[in-house]
Amino acid sequence: MRVGIVILPEQRWDQAVSRWRRAEAYGFDHAWSYDHLGCQLGDFLDGPWFDVVPTLTAAAMSTTTIGLGTLVTSPNFRHPVSFARQTLTLDDISHGRFRLGLGSGGSGHDRTVMGQPDLSAGQRTARFAEFVEVMDGLLTHDRLTHNGTYYRAVDARSTPGCLQQPRLPFVVAANGPRAMRVAARHGQAWLTGPIAEEIQGNLAADLDGWWRTVGELTAQFNDILADEGRDPNSIDRYITLDGSPVLSMSSKNAFTEHAGRAAELGFTDLITHWPRQNGIYQASETVLEEIATDVLPHLHTTP
Repeated sequence: MRVGIVILPEQRWDQAVSRWRRAEAYGFDHAWSYDHLGCQLGDFLDGPWFDVVPTLTAAAMSTTTIGLGTLVTSPNFRHPVSFARQTLTLDDISHGRFRLGLGSGGSGHDRTVMGQPDLSAGQRTARFAEFVEVMDGLLTHDRLTHNGTYYRAVDARSTPGCLQQPRLPFVVAANGPRAMRVAARHGQAWLTGPIAEEIQGNLAADLDGWWRTVGELTAQFNDILADEGRDPNSIDRYITLDGSPVLSMSSKNAFTEHAGRAAELGFTDLITHWPRQNGIYQASETVLEEIATDVLPHLHTTP
């Protein structure tokens, strides 16, 4: 099992660089950052915030082995033609360590700050499906022309292409059936991790309820893979742990329990968050160090 960690883009680089280097030294397999113009979670919107592309570029030049990615990029303010060039460049600068997390996006700040009209959930998913399709086409072909509902590309060029072939990997976030089909068709990995407060009913009242919901989503995704004729072993499964009622970094035991439950459901990759001093994801860096020393080596050697 592989383990990743989210390093939020909220510090000036002189401070942030040590976290990316420490994540690699601790033995994390991949490190991620949010792709927002402003994040509405917790206390982020009015605080410091930096763009993900130059952040990951700097991280790629400051590390050597750890995987790097966006968690997640949405169509709310990215256009596939320009963003494909940026991801192509990140793939090159990182020497093939970049992976692209993709999601449909919500109706929050990333939309309103640009004065965009609100879309229904169905429209956002349809736009997302087209966004991923165009990104896939741009990164696997030298030239692409596309005339769709949400995007146009006119003889868009993608030379010299990705270092990773046939293109850099897509990690597709999906908790609904239509988005899951996007993951099944285009993803090298599926990403889930429902937000406990957003789950209907009382399923997420406790940790057991949250994991029951994750199990139901996993079964639904397996059915969609079968319907799409895709081998279930051909796609990795990622889970973000910190939508659950128990923060994964709250203790070494909490992280270990999360890891065990994820393994039982067949997840290949876990994603946690770097502890913050206050607010959302508040935890102690001592716990992070304990997990790196006592837990990660055992996860990496699990048959």
